[in-house]
Amino acid sequence: MNDCQPPPGGKRKASDPSLKYSTRTRDVNGLEEAVEFLPATNTKKVEKRGPKRWVVVMAMLLGFLLVSLMVGLLVWHFKYQRAPIQKVYNGHLLIVNWNFIDAYENSSSPEFAMLSKKVKHTIEDIYRSNQAIGPYHKETVVTAFSEGSVIAYYWSEFIVPSYRTKAFDRAMAEKQNQTVQYRLRNPMLQVKSIVAFPADPDIVRSSWDNSCNFALHAKEGEIISFTTPGFPNSPYPNNARCTWVLRADADAIISLNFKTFDVESYSQGNDMVKVYNSLSPVEPHALVKLYGTYPPSYNLTFLSSQNVMLVTLTTDAEGRNPGFKAEFFQLPKSKTCGGTLRGESGNFTTPYYPAHYPPNTDCIWDIEVPPTKNVKVRFNLFYVLEPGIPVNSCPKDYVEISGTKYCGERSRFVVASTNNKITVRFHSDQSYTDTGFSAEFLSYDSSDPCPGKFTCNTGRCIDKAMRCDGWVDCTDASDERSCTCTDNQFRCSNGWCKPLFWLCDGVNDCGDNSDELQCKCPETSFKCKNGKCISESQKCDGMDDCEDGSDEGDCGTAKAVVCKDYTYKCHSNLCVSKVNPECDGEEDCADKSDEKDCDCGIRSYSKQSRIVGGLNSEVAEWPWQVSLHVKNQGHVCGASLISDSWLVSAAHCFKDEWPIRYKDATLWTAFLGLHDQHNTKNEKVQERSIKNIITHPGFNEYSYDYDIAVVELQKPVAFTSTVRPICLPASTHEFPVGKAVWVTGWGATSEGGSAATILQKAEIRVINQTQCNTLLPNQITPQMLCGGVLTGGTDACQGDSGGPLVSVEKYRLFLAGVVSWGEGCAQRNKPGVYTRVTSLRNWIKEMSGI
Repeated sequence: MNDCQPPPGGKRKASDPSLKYSTRTRDVNGLEEAVEFLPATNTKKVEKRGPKRWVVVMAMLLGFLLVSLMVGLLVWHFKYQRAPIQKVYNGHLLIVNWNFIDAYENSSSPEFAMLSKKVKHTIEDIYRSNQAIGPYHKETVVTAFSEGSVIAYYWSEFIVPSYRTKAFDRAMAEKQNQTVQYRLRNPMLQVKSIVAFPADPDIVRSSWDNSCNFALHAKEGEIISFTTPGFPNSPYPNNARCTWVLRADADAIISLNFKTFDVESYSQGNDMVKVYNSLSPVEPHALVKLYGTYPPSYNLTFLSSQNVMLVTLTTDAEGRNPGFKAEFFQLPKSKTCGGTLRGESGNFTTPYYPAHYPPNTDCIWDIEVPPTKNVKVRFNLFYVLEPGIPVNSCPKDYVEISGTKYCGERSRFVVASTNNKITVRFHSDQSYTDTGFSAEFLSYDSSDPCPGKFTCNTGRCIDKAMRCDGWVDCTDASDERSCTCTDNQFRCSNGWCKPLFWLCDGVNDCGDNSDELQCKCPETSFKCKNGKCISESQKCDGMDDCEDGSDEGDCGTAKAVVCKDYTYKCHSNLCVSKVNPECDGEEDCADKSDEKDCDCGIRSYSKQSRIVGGLNSEVAEWPWQVSLHVKNQGHVCGASLISDSWLVSAAHCFKDEWPIRYKDATLWTAFLGLHDQHNTKNEKVQERSIKNIITHPGFNEYSYDYDIAVVELQKPVAFTSTVRPICLPASTHEFPVGKAVWVTGWGATSEGGSAATILQKAEIRVINQTQCNTLLPNQITPQMLCGGVLTGGTDACQGDSGGPLVSVEKYRLFLAGVVSWGEGCAQRNKPGVYTRVTSLRNWIKEMSGI
């Protein structure tokens, strides 16, 4: 853009002597224009002046009009002529003066057509009565009817100019909040209320296929099954929208259970199953959103609050999953929820526990114990969680006691009263339900609520030995407050006492990090894993300034570096700086060898169950788990499958004990894919004889150092959903302190107890090696790895020996350790000890080639 400005110095007056005029006409090629003054007596020259004033005015006016017209056209085009927006709303309305008949369940019946026509006309009249809605209505389709007197379900499509969308959305929101009776075109149809919500985007984008719509009605005492098309022999259709309308009798509710569920995971695509507490697929009435794969025992039972339910499946262009098998039946609608509970103790749960509680539920329990006692409520299991909802304020589903609301997933907790009465209220709104809770009420003596034990402020009773031991055993940490630290403890800045061996272990044990601050590097410095402090600028600069690679190992991308003991070596013998690059889905080595041989560490089920009252594993949850049987003894040890022909186990399993020669391979049989020790002949189980047992030559039967063995099968196994190998980590693979790992096996479920029948699992943590040496003095070698829960209660035990300790990584599971030994089982401050696989990785490869 050019700026029109006066010459330098601004405007000058005519009297300015520096401004010179000339009457001489210059050549047009000259550097200056001539300025000529015309004498008034020269009529010819006077007539040569510019156009008349009215012409100029008209030209200016015309130009202004043209500019205004162009601006108007542009405004009109960009504001009013942008592509209109499609709006789809799903909803329902209540017809108060109409009775439901069975024919309304059939969308092909004349009765359905007649009533849907009346409803459609009524909806159109309602829309037409609002100028912000009516002009944009394109189509309304009535999809279903249900009892009450009659509820009509429908969807409506609108085409709204972009500049009117805000006013339209506001008018639709106001319309659905009205509850007045509508008496419009048809006086025989009285509508009490109309509710409409924007349609689910997943539903709108999918194509409608009438061949994938189903209507089912369960009668009393009848269980109805249904599946996705083609299940289980072929995958469900792509680019489809399938619906299942489920009905029960008028005074009943529906219980829906998914027996098998295998749908494309969310990370792979957009396939999704949604269940609605309505026949209209609107988000405020959604009970659950499901995708991925669930084990058979996962709690997938959902209840409606009325006699209808809608199941939808939307799929994208890809995916080859088999889908689901489900069944539903009707239950009598509960007349009461809650009530008065009296006595010394008792139990109560959310409605229909352990199924998901119904939506739109309010229960109140008035609990009363004898007058001389106080009452406390102990929640043993508590799952009142709604996706995306904060648990600090509990705005939707909650349990309320004495004005305090509880929601989310909570471990066992206790709420106590100061007298013999307490009131528990449970509330669920109209969307997204959960398992609920199982609780008990107990009476206690207010002067001694926990005889012989310490009483938490919450009312929970714990052993007195747990008081001031550094572990938080009360959910409110009242057992660790106002403590006097012993010589074996240090005091945190917040006043808590913690064991001395927790200092500088890299874990924030105090909660305020004061146990680690004294070991912290100065500001703008980076602390290496070996404790060395370097400048922050030296991190990720391509140089190993820490001398242990920790400043270059977590930089997002892998760099070629000089090979060290801690760097990952590619098959080309070149090394990369990245920590744990193998089988992480990214090709970090130039020869791509870090992503080779990665058909391992994958299991069928992507969801972990909430196990009620135990730690039973799911079928196929740990497909590398092997049970090693000895002739006439049954299960003796565990092992891990690392290829189709090789296992990894513990060397001490094959130590001879008179009169049995456990080194003799012919005595052993391996069972792969086994879940239940009483069902070894299951079709999913593969039985193999043992060809060869190789124990590590450095195995010490007294210290259990080098406690590892590789076992060769007589015949290779076939990989299936229940039999798959675990990934072996590189020798440089890191399993950091505090990382969650899983140990599995059929060992004893308690010290000195009997062996488990069903494969057990336990989640524990990797424990700092120095800390472990403090807890088990002079017993831990570099070939050992410690893991456990130092509060006790979770550990491997007899019969688990040789089994896997696995780490869940980004895309795979890796074998971190082999169950080796421990002092007792699950004792406090006594971790389990495992053979460290990374330390013996090269030996495994030398012996097995894997």
